[in-house]
Amino acid sequence: MSLTLSRAELVRTANFIDGQWRDDAEGWLAVTDPATGERIAQVPDSGPAQACAAVDAAQAAFGAWRRVPARQRAAILKRWNDRVMAHQDDLGRLISREQGKPLAEGKGEVAYAASYIEWFAEQATRMNGEVIPAPMPGRRMFALREPVGVVAAITPWNFPAAMIARKIAPALAAGCTVVCKPAEDTPLTSLALVLLAHEAGVPPGVLNIVTASRERTPAVVDAWLDDARVRKITFTGSTPVGKHLARRSADTLKKLSLELGGNAPFIVFEDADLDAAVEGLMAAKFRNGGQTCVCPNRVFVHGAVHDAFARKLAARVGALKVGPASDPASQIGPMINVRAVEKIARHVQDAVAQGATVLVGGQRLDVLGPHYFAPTVLTGATAQMACSGEETFGPVVPLTRFDDEAEVLAAANDTPFGLAAYFYSQDVRRIWRVADALETGIVGINEGALAAEAAPFGGVKESGYGREGSVHGLDDYLHIKYVCQGQLD
Repeated sequence: MSLTLSRAELVRTANFIDGQWRDDAEGWLAVTDPATGERIAQVPDSGPAQACAAVDAAQAAFGAWRRVPARQRAAILKRWNDRVMAHQDDLGRLISREQGKPLAEGKGEVAYAASYIEWFAEQATRMNGEVIPAPMPGRRMFALREPVGVVAAITPWNFPAAMIARKIAPALAAGCTVVCKPAEDTPLTSLALVLLAHEAGVPPGVLNIVTASRERTPAVVDAWLDDARVRKITFTGSTPVGKHLARRSADTLKKLSLELGGNAPFIVFEDADLDAAVEGLMAAKFRNGGQTCVCPNRVFVHGAVHDAFARKLAARVGALKVGPASDPASQIGPMINVRAVEKIARHVQDAVAQGATVLVGGQRLDVLGPHYFAPTVLTGATAQMACSGEETFGPVVPLTRFDDEAEVLAAANDTPFGLAAYFYSQDVRRIWRVADALETGIVGINEGALAAEAAPFGGVKESGYGREGSVHGLDDYLHIKYVCQGQLD
């Protein structure tokens, strides 16, 4: 199967600033296929000059864009949605080429990304304010919702279409303008989406994107952090980087949305439907090869059902087909880069050294290429192992046996992170008790696939703050202005 695009011009190799494709950066960043190591393209390796030019354009465009009626902004977003879905096959291939996920997942991500564009197109016309009852005659009091201004969006590599859509769509719907820096590993999908947005009628300067390598990204982002015209940062990525952004944003008191690291627990109680729990874990853990922030990272199974669950899970995991996206049968693709594979291997080796048993997998698949790791199930995992304390971000399931509800809840919450949690039980009293006790922003009850454009997505503790999607998704791109008019009597 070929991953060649039917519309070749979707592959853009320049920054997009003020409605123009520009390649005036000092250097170039190679984009490679993680399945083969082949160079796909090269994009600008931008620096502060390009970052500042993007803000100049966004600030200049903000005044006019915020005054565009909400219904017209919504119409532009709907045209963007239509163009994204019209190019679903090509965009899916592009995602698979630069990120490595199987083609079916790549196409599915495009539809997921488009769902956010469509959702926020509809939300644009619902930015209602309030009329406040006045405390005295002759006065009228109002609360108005207004766009915050220029938004800087910094997106990750694991969902290069969905993450940029989930940030840019609400910003544009609210009347904000945007500067964006996609991940260095996967810039092509983001650039293609910006092209389609421009074709849909997003005016020059309203949406700007600059690309940069891992080494030069700090200079780009710091230029935005230091610029008082940038009024909001929205970021998905690691907790250490999120903390840096929060600290640096304090000098100009920017608004922040941070969707950071996770260490999701997945709990299987003794009364769970084991077949359903296995399927739920497969959906939650192995999507994108385990490279998602809401992947179960610690799996707790009650002692009464542990061995039966482990056998069922190992059979399912061992049957997964690993290979490149060019093979239609592939269910697990390559990891994003060598660093990712090395971290996964380190976690497995550490677990085995501390007494864990490998039921299936457990090794690199160098015969396929340098970025492949076999889907793995471990038993005997403990809280002292690296795979319990760090986010593995790969296709590894460590199983930990438990015997008591209070014990497992304490273990599940024993982490600085609080993004997602999952559990399986058929006891309705336990369901509400456990859902209430879990310290996370997202809880899946007898369900492994949680994300939806209508649902609020975000975490607590060191997994960040702010919510993306849902009716709350515009809030972080708006501020409230209080207007009071007197002498009306």
